Amino acid sequence: MEYKTISQMFYHSMKKSLDEKNIFYKDGIRWKGLTGRDAISIVEKISFSLYTHDIKYQDKIAILSNTSYKWALCDYGILCMGAVTTTVYPSLLPEQIKYILNDSESKIVFVEDEMQLEKVKTIFDQCKELKKIIVMDNSFEGHDDYVDNLNSFLVFDKEMIKSSGLVFEDMVHKSRSEDLATLIYTSGTTGQPKGVMLSNKNLLSNIYAVSKIQKDIKDEIFLSFLPLSHVLERMAGHFYPVFINSKIYYAENMEKVGENMADISPTVVVCVPRFFEKMYNKVVKSIEGGSSLKKKLFWWAINVGKDCLAIENSRNKIPFLLKIKHAIANKLIYTKIKAKIGGKIKFFISGGAPLSADVAEFFAALNVIILEGYGLTETSPVLTSNVPGKIKFGFVGRPLENVSIKIANDGEILAKGPNVMMGYFKNQEATDEVIDPNGWFHTGDIGELDKEGYLKITDRKKSLIVTSGGKNIAPAPLENELLTSRYIDQVLVIGDKRNFLSCLIVPAFDNVADYLLSKGKEVASNEAIIDYPDVLELFDKEVNKSMQSFSQFEQIKKFSLLSRPFMIEKGELTPKMSIVRKKVEENFKDKIEEMYKGANL
Repeated sequence: MEYKTISQMFYHSMKKSLDEKNIFYKDGIRWKGLTGRDAISIVEKISFSLYTHDIKYQDKIAILSNTSYKWALCDYGILCMGAVTTTVYPSLLPEQIKYILNDSESKIVFVEDEMQLEKVKTIFDQCKELKKIIVMDNSFEGHDDYVDNLNSFLVFDKEMIKSSGLVFEDMVHKSRSEDLATLIYTSGTTGQPKGVMLSNKNLLSNIYAVSKIQKDIKDEIFLSFLPLSHVLERMAGHFYPVFINSKIYYAENMEKVGENMADISPTVVVCVPRFFEKMYNKVVKSIEGGSSLKKKLFWWAINVGKDCLAIENSRNKIPFLLKIKHAIANKLIYTKIKAKIGGKIKFFISGGAPLSADVAEFFAALNVIILEGYGLTETSPVLTSNVPGKIKFGFVGRPLENVSIKIANDGEILAKGPNVMMGYFKNQEATDEVIDPNGWFHTGDIGELDKEGYLKITDRKKSLIVTSGGKNIAPAPLENELLTSRYIDQVLVIGDKRNFLSCLIVPAFDNVADYLLSKGKEVASNEAIIDYPDVLELFDKEVNKSMQSFSQFEQIKKFSLLSRPFMIEKGELTPKMSIVRKKVEENFKDKIEEMYKGANL
């Protein structure tokens, strides 16, 4: 059947696998699984419990939690009774949470644990619509009448349900395609976050369009660990696996993702570029620490892989001798790398930020495929995607079949399709700023389309640097190239209204410490490391090496090392870990001014 709503999709997908386990979580030392029957039963209880707590059709219910199977089931419980899920990042501070709960008019909030409970308790009296807090891990031991543990909340008034004549299946089918399904608040890099309104139609149009470019995936094993409060994981790691009747394993936490991969052997994993950058650095560090023979063999295998990729992408046949080399490289190198991530991975999905073309090609050469796509919260989210066998490194693929993309005169990417949001919640002015009278959504990103229709993102419109010499420079390509260094953890390029480019660098301190030890030297603190002559010399070489493919006016002329990473708590990162450029420049103003002091380069 063709689904009209997310609740229909969930219910009918679970009915197809009533006795098959398809939702998994780690309970201590063992993975436990829920069948389709289990999932329907729990979601029905959540829906009925919301109803008995006076939640009405299209009321807003918030979830404040890290990713887990409980997050997923609460989401479906909210949607199946026709309410609206408001997603809240667990890393937010109480004042930020208060803004979202008030703006969304949320009546109940599901919180992960005691830590999140305490945040909401401090602002509860200031949240005008909020009636109840539900603690998902059942850790509440107090006596506040406005707080319940999840297990207690799920003991609903059965007589009330019976007398009302409610039937869960009828409730599931009550929602309409055009109904609001979720409110997802933007990260707020400028001003207060805005509530993106996504309907069932928005979300399902995206699911169906993606399914047409991913025809060969079914019965997959997904590992879910990115925040479900972000639209990428919500779509690609939560809704989509259910749509294609696949299994979802929920990682224990971010630190155990690698261990969980080895455990469950996933076939599809949704990631962000930072994950691949760290993986790249880890692999290279391991190889560089090995014998001369090991290094030569590894880089030989990389070059063989790249040669095969180039021939495949040009649609030519791989020569027999190269096939033999590739088979040897696969046995000696590729399979060993893949074994560390479970051995069965078909591909990774990358989104949320630009992925370095060098990193993507590096892993593709190792037969680890990364499919980079592009989209925004406001577009549900996918606009374009690479597909297996048709990957262009440095590009984010071609538009989905129901999406139109064009480039405005100033280079901004414009999009149109059924996946474009309903608008910003209670903010028509902001909606009108991004959706023009002809229905084109203005993404705020700068890009270009090649002759084959592949899209390349060059930067955010507001991030473009205009030097005092009038040169327009996109900082993202420079930053991505710098991040391929295993000694660089975070970086921000500076130069707007300046006469040259500089950058702030957060070193990968563990790797830098290892470098110093290899030189027979040891430095105790981060503060000492960033001033150490050998370290400054190392970073001078790393920056210069990264700049080799850029023109003269794009070169980084100076850099400053920082002793701490950019932090959410200091406003320097959004909850999805995007750098808030303006705040970083403000917080490190002295460092920046020092780089330009008396400079005339």
